[in-house]
Amino acid sequence: MSREPTSSEATIGGCRLALVQGDITLAAVDAIVNAANRSLLGGGGVDGAIHRRGGPEILAECKRIRAQRYPEGLPTGEAVLTAAGRLPARYVIHTVGPVYSRRPEVPGLLAACHRNSLALAVDAGIRTIAFPAISTGVYGYPVELAAPIALAAAKAHLEAHPSAHAEVRFVLFDAATLAAFAAALAAVVAA
Repeated sequence: MSREPTSSEATIGGCRLALVQGDITLAAVDAIVNAANRSLLGGGGVDGAIHRRGGPEILAECKRIRAQRYPEGLPTGEAVLTAAGRLPARYVIHTVGPVYSRRPEVPGLLAACHRNSLALAVDAGIRTIAFPAISTGVYGYPVELAAPIALAAAKAHLEAHPSAHAEVRFVLFDAATLAAFAAALAAVVAA
């Protein structure tokens, strides 16, 4: 009987790239990434869990960002930084993933979520960061297609910024998602 992996990792550019199954709101890292919606005002899935556990400080900062920078909402693929409220992390990086479709720009938008979140992390001096499986919930992105995009974007960033981070972690909600990311990690590292 084979068991699903509970974690997997690789070292890229001197940084630990780790995959774990768990609850991202419990991750004790410098920053967690929120799979936000355009409104930045909370929602379901990861977004709702982060806002609920983090408390009203996150929502207050998101409202300020909307009022000052993005009155129409955060564009897909972009990222913004807020405090983390009551979360164990210090910051939350909010990014809007694409709704899955076969349009040719969709994979690039998903990669942009990861690139822009990691670029923001570099600017803020964030050494440890945790991502969820962006767009794979209600936005319908098949995890077997999303995982290689997410991991390839992370790998490219780590190769370009070898000393910027100590750990980039993907905190994945269930065993099936972890298994899909583990398979993609092996292929991405070998490429």
